[in-house]
Amino acid sequence: MLLVRASERSGTPGTWSLPGGAVDHGEDPNHTVVRETAAETGLSVAVSGLADVLADMRSLPERGITIHTDRLIYRVAVRGGTLADRVGERPTDLARWYTLDEARELPLRSFTARALGLPASSADVVPDEVPEFPSFYAVPGPDGLHRAQRFAAYAVCTDPAGRVLLTRISDGYPGAGCWHLPGGGTDYGEQPGAALIRELVEETGQAGRLVELLGVASHRDAASLGPEGYPIDWHGVRAFYRVVVDEPNAPTITDVGGSTCEARWFAREELGALGTDRLTEVTAEAVQAAQLT
Repeated sequence: MLLVRASERSGTPGTWSLPGGAVDHGEDPNHTVVRETAAETGLSVAVSGLADVLADMRSLPERGITIHTDRLIYRVAVRGGTLADRVGERPTDLARWYTLDEARELPLRSFTARALGLPASSADVVPDEVPEFPSFYAVPGPDGLHRAQRFAAYAVCTDPAGRVLLTRISDGYPGAGCWHLPGGGTDYGEQPGAALIRELVEETGQAGRLVELLGVASHRDAASLGPEGYPIDWHGVRAFYRVVVDEPNAPTITDVGGSTCEARWFAREELGALGTDRLTEVTAEAVQAAQLT
């Protein structure tokens, strides 16, 4: 396993983690993991698949903050380059290959231990309570538009009859009138899978069963006007999962006046008859990945 060590200039000095880093605004996460791995290790890698999506919290008492991070875990193959250290730089300073048994003895970041299937690590300080936090921040960007980046989890949801559950976006929201996957943004401290099952109940009244992670979509909507009342340069990173509702019922919208105005079960032929202009980007991408059309 290729691991990197947090430097003395980082928030968790001396701990080891998987190479990687933050997704820039508008950047495809596939490109992020290639860019960050090269910067941290000196190696050029190619993405071969998506392994998992995890979330974690850690406290930084010396700074008085708690950080929630959604993490996309990719499988990659080394294409070239030379393993190199980054002594004197931040946030990592060493890169090393370890066997799984050797990694077990290291002070690992919690998400790294979980991704490698190792016992939970105590290297991260975890808060006793989840802090209250807004679902997103919109901040002024260099082009004058406000920017917002948000992670969300969505369901490619089917029932025993093979029908597919979709929701329709309300007027006044970006994509108004289009059919969308049920789901939404994760709350602070919430795992993506748990967020998805919660959102499914809140949006449609359906109790679902998580089956598998299908993929991650990255889309940018550069000047959407929504209920905030001003244009926002949105970058959405969205994990989509296969979900089964074993005992479907008539969908109900509990959040009346919110971003969802309708929920409906579609037969496969009805879904196939919908034009792509009537689906959101992530919906079109997800139903294709699930081989539903």
